[in-house]
Amino acid sequence: MPQDNMNSLIQRLARQALATFRHQASEESKAFVENHSKLRNLLAEVRTADLKIVPRCIESTSAPPQPFGPPVTYMHICETDSFSMGVFLLKHGSSIPLHDHPNMYGLLKVLYGKVRVSCYDRLDSSPDSASGRQFNHPLLPFQKTAIRPSVRRSVGEYTEESPPCVLYPQRDNLHQIEAVDGPTAFLDILAPPYDPDDGRDCHYYKVLQQDPEGAERKDGGQDQTDLWLVEIPQPSDFWCGAEPYPGPKVIL
Repeated sequence: MPQDNMNSLIQRLARQALATFRHQASEESKAFVENHSKLRNLLAEVRTADLKIVPRCIESTSAPPQPFGPPVTYMHICETDSFSMGVFLLKHGSSIPLHDHPNMYGLLKVLYGKVRVSCYDRLDSSPDSASGRQFNHPLLPFQKTAIRPSVRRSVGEYTEESPPCVLYPQRDNLHQIEAVDGPTAFLDILAPPYDPDDGRDCHYYKVLQQDPEGAERKDGGQDQTDLWLVEIPQPSDFWCGAEPYPGPKVIL
């Protein structure tokens, strides 16, 4: 590998990701906290020029998404048993639907454009928790055992000037990513990578709210409906294509 590639920011970032996630240390351990902080700081420095990516043309915000081709594409950079790294490119008006990263860490750094990230947590795993509730959704009542009470933890918008968005195995793990005001791209690190054989498959979800007549909670005298998530098949209008990665190669 050329010397400039060995010293590239993306190579240093990959080495730090490997150091952070190579061993399954507790996220409270001193070594993990220090390595994770170094990883976030390196990731915050990444710009399109470091990956030799040219931002896509800013499309009219009034124009509908293009009907041809995938709404999202992915540039694979590298993958080990400990982590994977690549770039997601979203067309104007597109999104990555609400999904999870089972027992995985995630870090997202916007390269250009703007994304809106909505994060959710499940509150418990009891299949009986939805019993007696009234919902209005075409998937029900057939998948009622798949409903889980949940909470929306945060909604944030990120640009290339923003710090990375960080997701944890048990916090902010379920999330939706939307392109805002035009096309966008972000560098993505997952640790460990998806692996269905090891219980890390991607699942998609739909947000449900209890029908008002079934709501029992009150907040300041106003009805407050519960928020629930139901697992669904991959949405038919979402799929991810592939693009070649043009930047410096990474060797681990």
